[in-house]
Amino acid sequence: MRQILSLLLFALAQSVLAGPYEHYYRQLPVSMPEAQAPVIPDRRVSVTDFGGKGDGITLNTRAFSDAVKALDRQGGGHLDVPEGIFLTGPIVLKDNIDLHLAKNAMLLFTPDKSAHVRTDKETGKREDRAVNAISASKRHDISITGEGTIDGNGKYWRPVKRAKVSDVEWKDFLQMGGTVSEDGSLWYPAGLKHFDDLTDSPEKTERLRAHLIRLTDCERVLVQGVTIQNAPRFHLIPTRCDNVIIDGVTVRCPWNAQNGDAIDISSCKNVLIVGNTVDAGDDGICMKAGAGESGLKAGPCENILIQDNTVYHAHGGFVIGSEFSGGMKNIVVRHNTFSGTDTGLRFKSAVKRGGKTGNIFIDHIIMNDIRGEAIVFETTYWDNHVGAKQQQAPQKEDFLPDFSDIHISHVVCRECKTAISAHGTREMIHDIDIRNAVFFYNQKDKDIDKACDIRLEDVTFETFTPRR
Repeated sequence: MRQILSLLLFALAQSVLAGPYEHYYRQLPVSMPEAQAPVIPDRRVSVTDFGGKGDGITLNTRAFSDAVKALDRQGGGHLDVPEGIFLTGPIVLKDNIDLHLAKNAMLLFTPDKSAHVRTDKETGKREDRAVNAISASKRHDISITGEGTIDGNGKYWRPVKRAKVSDVEWKDFLQMGGTVSEDGSLWYPAGLKHFDDLTDSPEKTERLRAHLIRLTDCERVLVQGVTIQNAPRFHLIPTRCDNVIIDGVTVRCPWNAQNGDAIDISSCKNVLIVGNTVDAGDDGICMKAGAGESGLKAGPCENILIQDNTVYHAHGGFVIGSEFSGGMKNIVVRHNTFSGTDTGLRFKSAVKRGGKTGNIFIDHIIMNDIRGEAIVFETTYWDNHVGAKQQQAPQKEDFLPDFSDIHISHVVCRECKTAISAHGTREMIHDIDIRNAVFFYNQKDKDIDKACDIRLEDVTFETFTPRR
């Protein structure tokens, strides 16, 4: 009896010690530590306590700043945003602070660019890029939670390609003012009807764009429950952070939004991405680790678990690259759905951007309506952003992509243009296996260079039966 009681007490102690996300880490193909959630003091203030108003008119930048400072002086706590539209400029978070958005609360970042661009007090010169809308640097125990919405007002920042919008949408942009390129192919948010320009050219205005949420060199980060939408550039980009949890978040923007990445994890360790919904203009859930020497210094993406997410439109459902010179280690991607993405599993890089992958395990992926490839390895990628010109091949071939030790299994894909595509040398694409998969393709089953070392086992390819 005493032995049974001891076992029960031990089991109870273990359950108390286990974190709320412990169950996701059971039966992993690699060993990795559980991502740790931030610790936030049980203290609450409202932005309205500091003069904030959710009327969609009042600029609340000062109210948020004062609220953060007040909480910081007390050691942290929860900053509540109640129902309403809270127009604001940039928000900078500090240690032990949770930014909590109530249901029907909206943080709407002002379209007035002057509120986002810092000016040197001595010289009067403006910086060349806007401040990220929500940011934290070298902080610990930070969270953004709730059921509300964070809206970056991206239409006032992003250029638009004429070929990617309907006639009705194009007319809507022209109604805002703006500038159309000489050849009529681009609309820039420069020369808008109701706002002054901060630069002397549309191209410089385009380069002002910053990210919606960027957290750098932080420890213990949680983003949970909120909707994040319409970023000027990327939506959520933790960089060089340790212990990051992204749970139950919705990320959305127009499908044609330029550089509209949803979730970009850059050189982070111990990350859990679970139960999120993505519908974005660029990559969906993307792993990056810098380019060249700076990427090596930043370090790898390591110990990443991605599970139970749904990605609708995106250039790729799960993506590694294009820059990952710091490397990719211990990444598990399982039980995710990609529906309507351009590609499903996308591995992209190029000379001077590449690094090495290892212990990448991807399983139980459901895909349908994939515009291009269900699985693709590309080693000559170039960033085709507005104004970009394709570079010549570099003379020195260093930082080559090394896609290897990648294991993909239990994939079901109904309708894609090409099932599996891979282009590169053996040193770039090798030791990859794809097992127990079914692909229904429209045009091609495999487009794999002979040099690529990709092993297929129990893989079925089907397509439409030709009509007689």
